[in-house]
Amino acid sequence: MRFYQIGGKGLWLDEAFSIWMGRQLVGEMLGWLVNIDQHPPLYYTLLHFWMILGDSAATARSLSALFGAFTIPVIYLLGRRLSDGDEKTGLLAALILALSPFHVRFAQEARMYTLLALNASLALYALMRLLTDSRSATALLGRQLTNLWRVWRGGRSAGCRRPLPTVETDLAWLSYIVFTTATLLSHNTAIFFPIAANILVLSLILIRSRLAASNLLRNWLVAQAGVLLLWIPWLIPFVVQSTSVYREFWIPAPTWPIVAGTVGAFLSDFLPRQARWLEVVWGLYAVLALLGLIRLRRRPARLVLLLVIFLTPFVGEWLVSLRRPIFYDRTLIWASIPLYLLLAAGIRQLRYWPYVLIALLMIATVNGLSLREYYVHFEKEQWDDAAAFVAGRVEPDDLILFNATWVQIPFDFYFRLHNCPVAEHGVPVDLFERGILEPKMAASDLPRLRSLTRGHRRVWLVYSHDWYTDPDSLIPPALEEELDLLNRWDFYGLQVQLYGLW
Repeated sequence: MRFYQIGGKGLWLDEAFSIWMGRQLVGEMLGWLVNIDQHPPLYYTLLHFWMILGDSAATARSLSALFGAFTIPVIYLLGRRLSDGDEKTGLLAALILALSPFHVRFAQEARMYTLLALNASLALYALMRLLTDSRSATALLGRQLTNLWRVWRGGRSAGCRRPLPTVETDLAWLSYIVFTTATLLSHNTAIFFPIAANILVLSLILIRSRLAASNLLRNWLVAQAGVLLLWIPWLIPFVVQSTSVYREFWIPAPTWPIVAGTVGAFLSDFLPRQARWLEVVWGLYAVLALLGLIRLRRRPARLVLLLVIFLTPFVGEWLVSLRRPIFYDRTLIWASIPLYLLLAAGIRQLRYWPYVLIALLMIATVNGLSLREYYVHFEKEQWDDAAAFVAGRVEPDDLILFNATWVQIPFDFYFRLHNCPVAEHGVPVDLFERGILEPKMAASDLPRLRSLTRGHRRVWLVYSHDWYTDPDSLIPPALEEELDLLNRWDFYGLQVQLYGLW
């Protein structure tokens, strides 16, 4: 499902930017990230090397599809660990994730969101192992990792010949450190994952016996220091990017319908809203979640783990959004993992197989309808069609203008295939000339616009994202002062306007 028709839809703006970034040399890429983007480097770096295979839409998206597919066995392991080795809970969780339209969608985008979900789920699995393993607090972590290094080096001393379960505990600590760092380097909003983990672990330490709590706290602090040590090279760029987002960002302030819609997207994204039984579907999911709470009530620490991991990013992004909105459904993709685990536990609580099959049939039907809606009707910005349209009509002396400067990236991704040499410029400035991603048009930029059009009998305007980059609608009237509007064509996500002399 993650590879089905993966190249069928054209790239949209952010995907084209990912490919543009992946084409840069790694050193130059890091510079661009700090100056014009708001994301950490892990995904772009992996995409850079992946694109040795090619830079088509299908090839670039396949990396995300692989990350999405790899997350399925991880949630199986999470479900099995959550239920003390019950494989059926793991299989149910894996099935829910496999059928999730929300995850399928982002597995088919050349963006970092499935990488974020994979790394967070691996870090969560390591955390769950540590919290369900008494050995995690019986020895000093530094000594454990030193011994693990000796085992890996193939040491033969008595201290290196250790029982396999002990080595697994050491690996769990190491995995938590590595994959928590990888999560932080997948998306900057993932800062809420270690926050959630610390809320959970420090709360558990408070209620444990003094000796066990002391050992676990010591190991936990060493692990946090390890995460910080690995992540700290990105600290200054993180601060620079966060400051840039705080000054100005396009995401609207979250409302309760937006928050509820995010949870709904986790469960039944793309389900036709005109369906009369939509409320029934949500009611059935609510029943399964309640059953999951009932099943886990005898394992309160594990139930708290799911709730903390699920709620912390929602609450965290909401609180930050009180000052600068950052609440965005795709950045919360990793919060869907504990939700799916809770639903799997709820289905397992049904006990009788006829009831289980009914629940699975319901989930398969809802997700099947949602996936059909996604595959057939979901649209992305039509940069491929717009570029082909202009290429078939452009003349060598024409000028192409872009109101949102970085939309030149997806346009040129397809326009270059037609080999049409023609002058291109961004308005108010050329691409990244001001060192920001989306400069806004102002009245002071109109003289430059007029100077660009002089000497051209025909000017094409690719007009997109104007609500943000041309909020006062300055560009079209200014062009009409110089030339006549000859025609206008609408594509999904953009408009092409042709100006010239009659």
